[in-house]
Amino acid sequence: MIDYQPLIDSWRDTALAAWAERLPGQLQRGMSLERYGDLPRWLRVLDALPDIPVTTTDMATSRVGAHTSPPLPAAEREHLRETLMGLHPWRKGPFDLFGVHIDTEWRSDWKWDRLVKDIAPLEGRRVLDVGCGNGYHCWRMTGAGAAEVIGIDPTPLFVVQFWALQRYLRQPDTWVLPLGIEAVPEKLQAFDSVFSMGVLYHRRSPMDHLIALRDCLRPGGQLVLETLVIEGSAGAVLVPEGRYARMGNVWFLPSCDTLLSWLRKVGFCHPRVISDAVTGTDEQRATDWMTFHSLAQFLDPDDRSRTIEGYPAPRRAVVLAETPGA
Repeated sequence: MIDYQPLIDSWRDTALAAWAERLPGQLQRGMSLERYGDLPRWLRVLDALPDIPVTTTDMATSRVGAHTSPPLPAAEREHLRETLMGLHPWRKGPFDLFGVHIDTEWRSDWKWDRLVKDIAPLEGRRVLDVGCGNGYHCWRMTGAGAAEVIGIDPTPLFVVQFWALQRYLRQPDTWVLPLGIEAVPEKLQAFDSVFSMGVLYHRRSPMDHLIALRDCLRPGGQLVLETLVIEGSAGAVLVPEGRYARMGNVWFLPSCDTLLSWLRKVGFCHPRVISDAVTGTDEQRATDWMTFHSLAQFLDPDDRSRTIEGYPAPRRAVVLAETPGA
């Protein structure tokens, strides 16, 4: 069911030919049964998904989904739900498969709504989504008219979730690869738009990450960057000691002005903030599809404006910038 050969074949004799040559080995390492002990169990769930005739698919509404007519009987719907639960936790979404509402931890549709009106139109563009999770935003990009969307994420569970969804969504130009950005060839300059959402603060070197994103873009291409920020003037940066909101891998939280200066420093043009807001517990929360602790447990119970460690509560900004034109 997991087959990347059509993608590899489509990249030959294109700007992505060099990556196509490397991709088989990268895919093998990214989905290695030896490295990821839970992968066989997740693949069994993938194989157990029922065959359901698809009447319509929907990439352009909040609940990305697939539908059948007549509607799926209740018993079959419950079987599908129980099978998909085998890929818990589901973090990005929401989705609707034949009446099964996958109510994910994140209302990722809210993030999409905050940026879609301000970004360059995606019609006909080749798009890279870095740290895409199970591909929710990749499908929204497809629904917005992108010609090809490549998501990359090194977490095998999210990749298997993508393939579970793709079994029914069936979008031939939407892909999620089990890779981090380090796997993208240097100075590729092949994408019209590059998204990096919820990644920068996990990088030990934010400048190196911004440079890597820049080098994925063609001249005149657009970066869409979403990350944790703090309030403050130019030069302000929070470097948490220990954990931040119970996350152990948070390194740098800049102010918006600091982030804009970083983008200018590495060569981006016209960086600007299009959204800047505190993340609420209605946007990130525990659900039946993600039953572990979520944002409500990461905040100080006596002061919701602070994390449990005493830092400012999560605040996220969306920034746009372009590479210099050809």
